[in-house]
Amino acid sequence: MTSEITLFVNPTAGRGRGARAAQPAASALRAAGYSVRTVLGENASDALARARAAVQDGTGALVAVGGDGMANLALQAVAGTRTPFGLVAVGTGNDLARALGLPVRDPAAAGRLIAGALKDSRVHDIDLGRVGDHWFATVLASGLDSRVNDRGNRMRWPVGRLKYDLALLAELAAFRPLPYRITLDDGEVREVEATLVAVGNGSSYGGGMRICPGADLTDGLFDVTVVGDCSRTTLLRVFPSVYRGTHVDHPEVSVVRAAKVEIAAPGVTGYADGEPLGPLPLTARCVPAAVTVIGP
Repeated sequence: MTSEITLFVNPTAGRGRGARAAQPAASALRAAGYSVRTVLGENASDALARARAAVQDGTGALVAVGGDGMANLALQAVAGTRTPFGLVAVGTGNDLARALGLPVRDPAAAGRLIAGALKDSRVHDIDLGRVGDHWFATVLASGLDSRVNDRGNRMRWPVGRLKYDLALLAELAAFRPLPYRITLDDGEVREVEATLVAVGNGSSYGGGMRICPGADLTDGLFDVTVVGDCSRTTLLRVFPSVYRGTHVDHPEVSVVRAAKVEIAAPGVTGYADGEPLGPLPLTARCVPAAVTVIGP
């Protein structure tokens, strides 16, 4: 493995933390004997093209510095290759970092962990979801949660978990359950009135909402959480339990597992890793061992 590491940096992540985080992360890698190059890009497509070029040129690892959006963009460059993927998590949600047991908002510690893990070959494969040619690591959201995501992404204040809590309250005012058609890989079709359907490769989104608490990044299956036709009062009562993952015990919540899931509902945009995918219907496939991740 080459000793050159590529830092894939979002300078705007976490209200500027991305740019500030790159330096201590790079310093930790250099102190361990690695050479470091930085990829910025003029925009997302340019940055991705540069990251893909670094992977094709044989970089020793691609390390995303930013939040879940930046991690998602980096995955488009490394998924399906043997180039190790690292993450210096300094964004708002940081759900992938939490799922992987990585430091959050501590770039120096993340840099040291990545350097040590590469030295000791502490890398392992995880599954990814794929919709068309787009990869995702955590959760594909659709319904109330995707509308909350959309609103939260437009909000400049507050930051972190509180932003999504406030976005939820705003969206609840006008939301109505939707008719969903869910097709699972064995051909089973479920037609339900649902508030949301979340397809989880990882367990959480939105900065720690454990919407799919049993999801396992290495089992080759999605956990599909379906929140049924709930009143606003019920949703408000159940919502705090999402952070503990105990909402799945509510009678209006069900979980099924599948390697392939098609979800369809009118007027709904799907989000994966917090990034918009496009309108439903969408088909997601779980791809086992799709990317090699670094540490811990």
